[in-house]
Amino acid sequence: MKKTKQLRELIESKQLEFIMEAHSALSAKIVEEAGFKGIWASGLSLSAALGVRDNNEASWTQVLDILEFMSDATSVPILLDGDTGYGNFNNARRLVKKLEQRDIPGVCIEDKLFPKTNSFIKGEAQPLADINEFCGKIKAMKDSQQDEDFVVVSRVEAFIAGWGLKEALKRAEAYRQAGTDAVLIHSKRSDMTEIEAFMKEWGNRLPVIIVPTKYYSVPTDKFRDLGISLSIWANHNLRSSITAMQKTSAQIYYDKSLINVEKNVSPLEEVFRLQKAEELDIAEQLYLSSSNHSTNAMILVKESANKVLITEQMNQLKRVGVTNIIKVDSNKAMEDKAFPNKGELYHLYAARDKLGTATLISDSNIVYKTHVFEELIHESGDITIVAGADYELKGNQTSYVTAKLPYSKQLYSKTVDLIQMSCNPNSKNIHGEFIGLWKVSGKGTEVVKRALEELAQRKDFAQLTFSDFFNYINLIHPVAVKYTMGSWIDTETYTKIQKDGGEND
Repeated sequence: MKKTKQLRELIESKQLEFIMEAHSALSAKIVEEAGFKGIWASGLSLSAALGVRDNNEASWTQVLDILEFMSDATSVPILLDGDTGYGNFNNARRLVKKLEQRDIPGVCIEDKLFPKTNSFIKGEAQPLADINEFCGKIKAMKDSQQDEDFVVVSRVEAFIAGWGLKEALKRAEAYRQAGTDAVLIHSKRSDMTEIEAFMKEWGNRLPVIIVPTKYYSVPTDKFRDLGISLSIWANHNLRSSITAMQKTSAQIYYDKSLINVEKNVSPLEEVFRLQKAEELDIAEQLYLSSSNHSTNAMILVKESANKVLITEQMNQLKRVGVTNIIKVDSNKAMEDKAFPNKGELYHLYAARDKLGTATLISDSNIVYKTHVFEELIHESGDITIVAGADYELKGNQTSYVTAKLPYSKQLYSKTVDLIQMSCNPNSKNIHGEFIGLWKVSGKGTEVVKRALEELAQRKDFAQLTFSDFFNYINLIHPVAVKYTMGSWIDTETYTKIQKDGGEND
């Protein structure tokens, strides 16, 4: 549903609705994720976030720039707190044109003079706009909108300026006849006597919107009883962020360290999630050519690993152009006291954030011929494992692969789907042996991370094997099998070859 329609339905809803303040794309996204159906782009918050006063010190084009980011980041409608319309009727109708171009579905203008002052600062000293001039502004805005559902809300400041109920009703009625879609009745009292008096006289002639910043202690059910259409929580994201930033800055300044704040702030991963970093990873997979695509490698270093073999494997990776190589030491991973539930998968779990958009993962106890790396780098699947088709049944320390098809020359350069992996040499339909080498794409990385997070919650995590791991992944995302023949050797064999003077390419 288009945003203009969403906003119109909110304002004309038969039940009380709520929208929440935001002042940036980030805060707007947080408001949407919290569940709000709409966003209030507060003039106070937008100006405060820019470090200026709520007196039209920020230009309307600067406000538009912020709104464009907010709109791009969200799918729910934004109602702009448009102050006085940033000038006369001509400025106001141009504002509508520019808002529609940025998919902002509505604006609220207040009947004060440009430049405005925040209603809670010397409100009674602020002059109100001439009623006829303000009605002309409303008509110009309604006549200029291209989308019939675009919403113009008229904010009545009569109570703020101390003019009373009669003036508030006179102005609201005039704005209704000028074509406004709703009226916002503003009050700075700590109770609802002014709002209640207005509602009793108004008689549902148009939807009424309120901003209960000052009468926050009034129960929300009271708003419903009075027939209010929409309540705006107008500035609390800005104010809560000020409190949080002041506390954090003071703590770090005092400690000269991050130790007391790190646990109380959002992890960087949450920042990346809100920025949709994952979407960029997927896009890179789709749109970057293979020549520009950077593959990194992760070597899972087992306790029994031979340093010479690791060096040999790293040299072979560099020969095929992989220079970003990470060694994940299982010994260091096992020292993690915060996670007592460890096992074969733990060093991969501990290094999960180092998985990239194209990562080769390999066992440190095996050496591969360089063409195995080269072929795997060019695989386009999300998760691809390499299976040795010339396997031997060696007991339950090996991961045996059953695929959709067994190895044959007809599969030249092709992969087949994994059916299952098992450590049981007596399993039926074994087609190969997992040789400890696999690759993930950006999307595959997300699948692997999700699987690791879920498996780590299980009580038997320490007993799980890579066979269990790939079987689990195979339930939520296909795993491809790439066969190889005679292109890898284990530690023992490699050592024997070296002693005998053999060579490995």
